[in-house]
Amino acid sequence: MEKSVNGNVKLVKRTKEEKKLLRKQLKASHTLLKHEGINTTSCPTKSLVVANGGLGNGVSREKLQDVLRECGCVESLLMPPNKPYAFVTYGSAEDAQQCYTSLNGSQLHCQGQTVTLYLSFVEKVGSESEVCAELPPGLKVLEEFVSAEEEAGLLDAIDWAPMSDAVTAQKALKHRRVKHYGYEFRYDNNNVDKDKPLPGGLPKICDALLERCLKENHIDIRPDQLTINQYEPGQGIPPHVDTHSAFEDTILSLSLGAKTVMDFRHPEGRSVAVVLPRRSLLVMQGESRYLWTHGITPRKFDVVPAGDSVSPQALTSDPSDLTLSKRDTRTSFTFRKVRQTACDCAYSSACDSQRPLEEPLAPALPQDDGDASRLETRFVHQVYEEIASHFSSTRHSPWPRVRDFLCSLPPGALLADVGCGNGKYLGLNSDLWAMGCDRSQSLVQICAERGFQAFVSDALNVPLRSGVCDACISIAVIHHFSTQERRLAAVNELVRLLKPGGRALIYVWALEQEYNKQRSKYLKEKDLGQEERTGTSVERETENVPDCSQGHAGKSDRSAQQNQPKLVVHTNRTAFNSQDLLVPWHLKGGATKAPETPTDNPAI
Repeated sequence: MEKSVNGNVKLVKRTKEEKKLLRKQLKASHTLLKHEGINTTSCPTKSLVVANGGLGNGVSREKLQDVLRECGCVESLLMPPNKPYAFVTYGSAEDAQQCYTSLNGSQLHCQGQTVTLYLSFVEKVGSESEVCAELPPGLKVLEEFVSAEEEAGLLDAIDWAPMSDAVTAQKALKHRRVKHYGYEFRYDNNNVDKDKPLPGGLPKICDALLERCLKENHIDIRPDQLTINQYEPGQGIPPHVDTHSAFEDTILSLSLGAKTVMDFRHPEGRSVAVVLPRRSLLVMQGESRYLWTHGITPRKFDVVPAGDSVSPQALTSDPSDLTLSKRDTRTSFTFRKVRQTACDCAYSSACDSQRPLEEPLAPALPQDDGDASRLETRFVHQVYEEIASHFSSTRHSPWPRVRDFLCSLPPGALLADVGCGNGKYLGLNSDLWAMGCDRSQSLVQICAERGFQAFVSDALNVPLRSGVCDACISIAVIHHFSTQERRLAAVNELVRLLKPGGRALIYVWALEQEYNKQRSKYLKEKDLGQEERTGTSVERETENVPDCSQGHAGKSDRSAQQNQPKLVVHTNRTAFNSQDLLVPWHLKGGATKAPETPTDNPAI
């Protein structure tokens, strides 16, 4: 709508939809500036940023490229991994202007969802240069290791019919189906019972495959244990290292039915994503077997190279050659040789056979602020650094009342999530300016990989100005502090950040787990299987734990500490008997454990 002013100047009054579109464009521009340091411009150029048109939104390269090419000659399309936007460059500014006019505010249907595209001009886009990534040492991926006929025969040989099967020890885990041959892999201790082999050995249909592996020197001894896993789309397995003391060096894994992406991570933080094509054989030896964790992120789409020939190499971050691949049902045959002697590998820091046997001194309740800080460092901060990847894989569904609180905030509100973990609440309401902080550097890194704004900080001293936040949330954080004074200080820090009239939402574990004679969900899930446990099987007081590492010189100090009140290790899925206790986190496949094994990592 136009209105004349002084006879020669016309003011344009925008419609409601035009105003909404402009707001979305401005927000996309701010996001681009924060993530890439690139400013948008109102003047037409050859290049555009397509907000909501990225791999992180579930938009494939093929789908986006089709609609962009309808507007002109596309010179390049850059889609950064896990980002909610893409960059397109046309042969001329006129073609780019045509794209802007046609597609800005339009809807795109892709992967079973509908997204709205918001476009803005940019002066320049990021480099297309490919960043090379190397496979972990000792890792090989052999393409087309079996034929399509051999694949069909192996898959047909599996009988997934529900039964009590003593030969294969079949199990239905929450995140996949599994069968064991030769020896059963026990998820309660991350090992095999070497004195109880399963009858029948390995299936005869695997003989030709294993003979070929021996002949081609991929292995030097025949495996005697086979685990078959079947993954539906959206399923995965937490990061883990196969237990050193359980199996020999070389591990083989055959991918059948579909391809997937497996993530490898070094203890120092380096990570490599590796495409495992259908019918390929993964060979893990040496460092890649003993030191790097490997796992499959539970999701329905993988970021993969866009080319027709998928090379089984480490994925790069080259935005000019990435797209989405929809997962299908994948079945893996993992062959291992049971170890009969202790492991003497060169990676003692990750080796359970070479780990010291002494147990630490029992933790006592803190007597002052210094004690409290040291206790939290040991049983909270260090634990979360160790379990960050697995913790993140189990934290994806927002709690309903937290979601309602965030959705009730006005558009443009500034939100601080103190103790944000993997950032699952930071992207819940896209109309907010959300930032998070966490004491765990590993969890903050996960936030960054997911495109969220987060920084490392202690909840007692958040480096933000006073009175700047419209809202703060602290979800399942404050109960980690070991004294009442420190918990109160954490609450006061949230209040300090709030503007006058600002709101905060705080969630903590409750001592009472029953209300109106109704048990909490925590207690109701007591009968979950071994794979899903997050607590120990026996509640025990820690004051009688022996300390083999100290000599006579430390006895007097130890006696003094034993006279102090001690923390209790909680029994999973039972009522809390004390306000101060340790709740173990069972790391399913920690740096020194095999898949899905509970490893006690007590946390306050």
